[in-house]
Amino acid sequence: MRSSEDLKKIASQVRRDIVKMVTVAKSGHPGGSMSCADFLTALYFNVMDTDPAKWTRDGKNQDVFFLSAGHLTPVYYSLLARTGFFPVSELATFRKFGTRLQGHPSVEKGLPGITQTSGSLGQGLSAAIGVALAKKLDKDPKSVYVMCGDGESEEGQIWEAGMFAAHHKVDNLVAMTDWNGQQIDGTVENVAGLGDLEAKWKAFGWDVIVVADGHDMDQILAAFDAAKAKKGHGKPVMILFKTEMGHGVDFMAGTHKWHGNAPSEEQCAAALGQLEETLGDF
Repeated sequence: MRSSEDLKKIASQVRRDIVKMVTVAKSGHPGGSMSCADFLTALYFNVMDTDPAKWTRDGKNQDVFFLSAGHLTPVYYSLLARTGFFPVSELATFRKFGTRLQGHPSVEKGLPGITQTSGSLGQGLSAAIGVALAKKLDKDPKSVYVMCGDGESEEGQIWEAGMFAAHHKVDNLVAMTDWNGQQIDGTVENVAGLGDLEAKWKAFGWDVIVVADGHDMDQILAAFDAAKAKKGHGKPVMILFKTEMGHGVDFMAGTHKWHGNAPSEEQCAAALGQLEETLGDF
């Protein structure tokens, strides 16, 4: 198990990877990738029980992760590479023609670590519930994790899935919401408005954990520990991570303008100047 300080250093490198990938590709989604980088780093390096050398798409006898907010592949690919699913050097191929690292996760080319194609927003939670139920039927003791966006949570399928999971007591499922308050057209509240997400998920029958600072590694690890303790108690778990879009780079932070825009070379250099290189760049 890595310390909070070690995880912070890894998350800094993940953010460097995100900025570089999107800059080289001249397209991609850096803002949300950077807001969820801290808790997904903790998930991949400390929380999930998964071994790249033994990974299979059926997920048997390993924890499984779904990226429901499928446009956030920069953070996903960085974490898969940094945990050994494929070479870090392959990050340089992000969004290039013929690459395994497509703009949204795809199983077409057999990229290790990708269980499910995603990107049609709202659908990943349903897929995760299906796999979690399959694990229960197979008496597989491992867990299923899924990350949704708060903008994505305006999709009706999220709430249909939420009702289903509570009704069927899918208590080997841990969902996460990157609650950064931003989406492609502006703030979430201005576009449609989610209101009190904590109260909503509780009303839908879920156990809910709120992390007031989704960039504080100690709070993140405590939330995952609390979620693990709730396993098998008859309810799915939702962790709501309050985060900041573009976190880690001052001119990207807190604005929807970096939802799907790539930095220029100059902006990339400025961003990298604010992020510590800890594992070596690709």
